[in-house]
Amino acid sequence: MRRGEWNRRMTPFDPAVGLLTALALRTGIIAVTLLAWRRSSVARSVAFLGSTIASVMTGLTAATVLRASSSVHGVLLMHRASGFSLSYTVDGLSAWFLIVLSVVAVPIALFSIGYVGHPHFARRSAFVGIVFNVLVGAVELVFAAADAITFLFAWELMTLTTAALVATEHEERVNRRAAYQYLVMSHVGTGCLMAGFLILAAASGSVSFSALLAGDLVSAPARDALFALFFLGFGVKAGVIPLHVWLPEAHPAAPTSISALMSGVLIKAGIYGLVRVCAFGLGTPRLSWGVFVVASGGLSAVLGVLYALMQHDLKRLLAYHSIENIGIILLGLGAGMMSLAYGRRDVASIGIVASLYHVLNHAVFKGLLFLGAGGVVMATGTRQIEQFGGLLRRMPWTGLFFLVGAMAISGLPPLNGFASEWLTFQAFLFGFRSSAEPLVHLLFPIGGALLALTTALAAACFVKAFGISFLALPRSRAAADAQESPAVMLVPQAFLAALCVGLGLFPGVVVRVLGGAMATLPGLQPQAAIAADSLGLALGLGSFDHVAPVVLGAAMLGGFAVATWVTMRAGAVVRRVPTWGCGGELTARTEYTATAFSKPLMMIFRAVYRPTREVEALAEVSPYFPREVRYRAEIEPTFERYVYGPLLRAVLRMAEGMKVLQAGSLHTYLAYVIVLVVTLVLMVWWRG
Repeated sequence: MRRGEWNRRMTPFDPAVGLLTALALRTGIIAVTLLAWRRSSVARSVAFLGSTIASVMTGLTAATVLRASSSVHGVLLMHRASGFSLSYTVDGLSAWFLIVLSVVAVPIALFSIGYVGHPHFARRSAFVGIVFNVLVGAVELVFAAADAITFLFAWELMTLTTAALVATEHEERVNRRAAYQYLVMSHVGTGCLMAGFLILAAASGSVSFSALLAGDLVSAPARDALFALFFLGFGVKAGVIPLHVWLPEAHPAAPTSISALMSGVLIKAGIYGLVRVCAFGLGTPRLSWGVFVVASGGLSAVLGVLYALMQHDLKRLLAYHSIENIGIILLGLGAGMMSLAYGRRDVASIGIVASLYHVLNHAVFKGLLFLGAGGVVMATGTRQIEQFGGLLRRMPWTGLFFLVGAMAISGLPPLNGFASEWLTFQAFLFGFRSSAEPLVHLLFPIGGALLALTTALAAACFVKAFGISFLALPRSRAAADAQESPAVMLVPQAFLAALCVGLGLFPGVVVRVLGGAMATLPGLQPQAAIAADSLGLALGLGSFDHVAPVVLGAAMLGGFAVATWVTMRAGAVVRRVPTWGCGGELTARTEYTATAFSKPLMMIFRAVYRPTREVEALAEVSPYFPREVRYRAEIEPTFERYVYGPLLRAVLRMAEGMKVLQAGSLHTYLAYVIVLVVTLVLMVWWRG
């Protein structure tokens, strides 16, 4: 059942059965929630508190595996007569992703008790609680699956439950459309995965990952075709551009707590597959694979943040930032794959560590931002940033936590986003410095420049998101009447905000823990990516690479303390006066809007956005004295119009042409069957 000797007297927790117990607990939680269906408050509490306990058990299992540097195995289901079984293995890589899932799933479940208890969701709270447990359990099984059958079963279950949650408010057509679009894209990806696993199973004679992902089962060009299939399959789930079109539609449609889980963890299932299969399961990566991953990462990062800048729907803005951060993760992964292709194991280790570190960091700060957005949406009844304003006075704690998340996603020290992005820079900079390969000298500086541009644009975007939403004066009655979220929704945000600070101040601890995951990945040199101490990052590459975020944080706090001391010693008197408004009275109509904030950037990147504008002046007496001026600007949906639109029309034309086969005649259908049988017999005879 397991590998390695576990000393039961050292710990009361047995990791060999931890995951199995958590899945069994979720099954019991679902049954109890069904029994309490009509009592929504009881059903809600049972579902989400039970999910919290199960996620803690999964996290303990993963932490124990990483600490012991050994794997655990188990069987979920076995049919002895046929030999069919569903099995799982928790190794270092699985354990890392299970920890990421647990760290985010626990606060999201607690937040959901208050969020789903809102009258808007009250009658659906039992449904959301049940499907939430199924979804989290399916993601756990995706990360721990030991064979292709178990993986595909969990993958499909994860897809279907996510679609059900996206369509929670199915009365609205836009939500039904988002769920349908997600299903279509996901099943295209699943088809690619099934094809890839079937090819590997035919070559290995087994469906076990230990045999399928042993590396070099097939040779080129079949190996390149396998990489393309798996990249498409996992890239759809990860939201890599141009496979991203479902993501900005599905995330806003789902309840906000579910959006946090989707953005924080669900899309990481695609990253898990890319690391497990594409980077390390098909043998040593080819150089072209690494180049393609770096290019995809750079494109996703830059376009993701550019499209986020133009969004005025808060949840849609955050959804596009998920695409951006997936791009950052792929930049580190691609740098690692290119380095493996060149035989530079030390540089590859830094790139993979940066990628996996950012997986955790993005889950934490994006979960925090979505939970904060959920509190704002509940308090105001809208997702439109233009309808917010002045929320910091009315929702101070939510504003503080959202600000921490905004600073973290912008890569500002000493928060966690800075640490992983700094490591990604190190992979590019050190790889460029230590390599003589021409392609590295070309792509690594470009990758670093795209990462720098992405970070700067992300900071600008969250200046807009936080400033327009929380500062100045309310722009609507709903914003003026907003009230702070209840404690059950604030405590999870406080926990995630504290993690943003802790993961940023002590990156050495995180990198050391990652060493357990790195040890299970072939071809790496883990010691090159191990920090020298808990307070900083020192990759063992000389003076080129040392940074201590805690020192930066201490310097910032010290400067603030000195400024406070000087002010108090000088006996300064605080004087409150109205804000200067050029001689006029300041109102909500004179504030900077999200549209006005974004317009300069829209004009700079107009070649990407291809904007269209409409200006309408309404006058009662003379057009020279307008009563009202209406301004509307839109950006062109490039991928929808030039990629998916023509593809959809081609598929519909093909389907229309194939309708002639559906003649409605029984004799015709029998003829089809006879032709098929004869064809199969001839094929078998020919092969014989």
